[in-house]
Amino acid sequence: MEARGIHHLGVAVENLDAALATYQRLFGAQVEHRATVKDQGVRAAVIRVGEGRVELLEPLGSETPVGRFVASQGPGMHHVAYEVADLDTTLAELEDAGADLIDVRPREGLFGLEVAFIHPDSVHGVLSEVVSRG
Repeated sequence: MEARGIHHLGVAVENLDAALATYQRLFGAQVEHRATVKDQGVRAAVIRVGEGRVELLEPLGSETPVGRFVASQGPGMHHVAYEVADLDTTLAELEDAGADLIDVRPREGLFGLEVAFIHPDSVHGVLSEVVSRG
């Protein structure tokens, strides 16, 4: 697999509006997109900080994946997303290389992206996401 680069860093937060205010005040962040994605159990915002992106994720409930993360680990770094050219090819290459895939097929992610997650055990404890514009 060859990534084009880091697409974004995912950060779990307890309160999206408070986190947005902090990132704007401290880093001059600009909101690129906001959405509530019920099937993923999050309210989310992608912010631009210079050339980079940070995805802020507020859980809609304690039994969602991000809700369980916040309950067990507290708010903070959640995942790293790598942009790839072809998600189907990338998933096959990752599986062939021994990665434990959470998503064996791409699914619709936030903001029009196709996404798939790789189990943290395969990437030294870091939940990793591969994303493509489809």
